[in-house]
Amino acid sequence: MGHMSLSRRAQEVSPSATLQITAAAKRMAREGKDVIAFGAGEPDFDTPDSIKTAAISSIQSGFTKYTPTSGIPELKEAIARKLKDENSLDYSAGSIVVSCGAKHSLYNVFQALVDEGDEVLIPTPYWVSYPEMVKLSGGSPVFVQTALEEDFKINPAKLSSYLTKRTKILVLNSPSNPCGVVYRKRELEAIADFCVRNHIICISDEIYEKIIFDNIEQVSIASLSDEMKKLTVTVNGFSKSFSMTGWRLGYLAAEPPIAQAVSNIQDHSTSNPTSFVQKAALEAFRLDAGFFSGIRKTFQERRDYITGRLDKMSDYLSYKRPEGAFYVFINIKKTGLDSFAFAKKLLEEKYVALIPGEPFGCSDYVRISFATSMEKIKTGLDRIEEWLKNIS
Repeated sequence: MGHMSLSRRAQEVSPSATLQITAAAKRMAREGKDVIAFGAGEPDFDTPDSIKTAAISSIQSGFTKYTPTSGIPELKEAIARKLKDENSLDYSAGSIVVSCGAKHSLYNVFQALVDEGDEVLIPTPYWVSYPEMVKLSGGSPVFVQTALEEDFKINPAKLSSYLTKRTKILVLNSPSNPCGVVYRKRELEAIADFCVRNHIICISDEIYEKIIFDNIEQVSIASLSDEMKKLTVTVNGFSKSFSMTGWRLGYLAAEPPIAQAVSNIQDHSTSNPTSFVQKAALEAFRLDAGFFSGIRKTFQERRDYITGRLDKMSDYLSYKRPEGAFYVFINIKKTGLDSFAFAKKLLEEKYVALIPGEPFGCSDYVRISFATSMEKIKTGLDRIEEWLKNIS
């Protein structure tokens, strides 16, 4: 079966470049090499016991059959309550669709909203899957370039220069992967004003909302006005907040016609997310606030340690201090290497694995995850520091 019998869609999608580095790192670890892995896109703590117990008892009680496609009513009601209490968003259960991960929610939204030729504004650096999802929906990703000096942030003036009559959607990710940007309320108000003025739908990916530092407030853009709420699809999930990455459960909240369209698409792809995982998610919402403050404290300590160490390597590296999520996006231009060469050499010579910035839209950067123990962070940074001394 020749290459030409593949659909154009399949041919246009890039494989995950991050997985190549990860695969190499895993192979080296299997060979007994002491690899320090800074690639992880998932929290390093275990799923809380109460959530596990809820899933197990749900399986044992026979809750293993189909559920409604868009989720069990009590979970949708719990999500609606959460959005109201924590995000000041007023959605009925009918506006909520539960899917197999926030990634699935995003994929569904692009399928539901994007037509051939529609343009989707994606600020750089971006999470690797946004452009591929847009391509798979027949749309064109339009990259809104941001710079380290601008804190990697977009604003209406910048957005205006990318606006055409085909612009349909803006993707917003705050706190962001890979650079940990968190937008403040007044910045979001300006972006919301831009969207309302130009009738642009905003897909707001809020998956990292609980991992936020320096007492910065998380603001959902849909909460800023009724007009903006009508134009927003809010996407969230359980992966990063509750360390439930492998459980595959996410959700979105949107205007009823969008929610209904997404539900119809899901009818014919996955149908319902896993039944007993939905029961476990109900339990996740019962965890007290202390759980999140503990996690934030741990991640913030790691961030502060890493940035302190990176400051000592400023001859070669620069970065914007992350305000959320668990990554530092590091500019490596002064090393003279591009992101793939940097990652490959560092892995081969010092057994430290990090993710090249190229798939995030920035070939002069690498991403380090601090979702790993302080001990490994120290060892990894020792090796990077030593390696940089010999790089010239």
